[in-house]
Amino acid sequence: QVQLVESGGGLVQPGGSLRLSCAASGTIYSINTMGWYRQAPGKQRELVAVISSSGSTNYADSVKDRFTISRDNAKNTVYLQMNSLKPEDTAVYYCNAKNPWNISYWGKGTLVTVSS
Repeated sequence: QVQLVESGGGLVQPGGSLRLSCAASGTIYSINTMGWYRQAPGKQRELVAVISSSGSTNYADSVKDRFTISRDNAKNTVYLQMNSLKPEDTAVYYCNAKNPWNISYWGKGTLVTVSS
């Protein structure tokens, strides 16, 4: 089992920045890909960004050039630096980890609210 704990959410004004963190524990040796997903009210959960164990990244078009995903394997932590935030980025952000057999683990989520 893998446990994921997110932190760093909160209220920010449009144009502001936030940094999310996700710490993994448990059978972390089995983790391959880690990533962030988000779910806005009334919408389906969607991919934000993912990063492989080798550092390859993939982003949703809506966050490219504004968000950066990074990973510290020594600390078993993945980060999401979010810049130039927009009201439409408001959502609960969930950390995800997958093992080589494509089994997913999820954190409980952290709320990001972008509002003036």
